[in-house]
Amino acid sequence: QVQLVESGGGLVQAGGSLRLSCAASGRTFSIYTMGWFRRAPGKEREFVAAWSGGSTSYADSVKGRFTISRDNAKNTVYLQMNSLKPEDTAVYYCAAANIIGIVIREQAYDYWGQGTQVTVSS
Repeated sequence: QVQLVESGGGLVQAGGSLRLSCAASGRTFSIYTMGWFRRAPGKEREFVAAWSGGSTSYADSVKGRFTISRDNAKNTVYLQMNSLKPEDTAVYYCAAANIIGIVIREQAYDYWGQGTQVTVSS
């Protein structure tokens, strides 16, 4: 089993920045791919970003503003969010997959964190 714990969410004004962290514990050697998803009020959960073997992928809505990175020594993945917009307001979830390669389908992920709230005020 793998446990994921997110942190770093909060309230920020439009144009501001936040960095989310996701610390993994347990059988972390089995994790090859990490992802971030988000669920805005009244909407389905959607893909935000993914990291696998140094490769990254982003949703079009965050490309150029968000950066995903991973610190293997700390078993932690980060999501640096810059130029935040009110439409970025959502609960952000970290996810981990036992497969190699970038995946954007949430069904492919095996483990999920509890989520952290990000609120961007206008």
